[in-house]
Amino acid sequence: MKHLLPILAFIFSNVITGNYATAQSKGALNDKNESIFPRGQRVPASNFTGNAWVQQLIEPDSAFNIPVGNVTFEAGARTFWHSHPGGQALLAIDGVGYYQEKGKPIQILRKGDTVKCPPNVPHWHGASPEVGFTQIAITPNTASGRVNWMQAVTDEEYLKLK
Repeated sequence: MKHLLPILAFIFSNVITGNYATAQSKGALNDKNESIFPRGQRVPASNFTGNAWVQQLIEPDSAFNIPVGNVTFEAGARTFWHSHPGGQALLAIDGVGYYQEKGKPIQILRKGDTVKCPPNVPHWHGASPEVGFTQIAITPNTASGRVNWMQAVTDEEYLKLK
């Protein structure tokens, strides 16, 4: 655990100081831009709407039970509703993102914003309709499970900014 804190501090300091390429005006980082992390593998359509990629940065093991991933969403892409038994933290890296907990208004996320997703609270996150989004997702306390997937976020829910 003591080695995880310096790694997370490095990630966070790079996010805050902007030690990565600036995104194009129409979206999050893509193949033409450099990011501090690779874009990774395309995620399955069974839990996402639109195109998204994930690069696992830290795989959980017996010493560090805290998976950390870099997730890149194209404009309009988003997760399905889901919850995490141990909660989740999101660090906005680039672009414009949306985050919503069930029953609450959508929050707009921009570079440097952070979100604490409470344990077992249904929520979704992804890119805005016009601009892509990149985030670091940190999922602690995975002994009771990493994620519980639910239904897709409807277009009506996605486009409803209060």
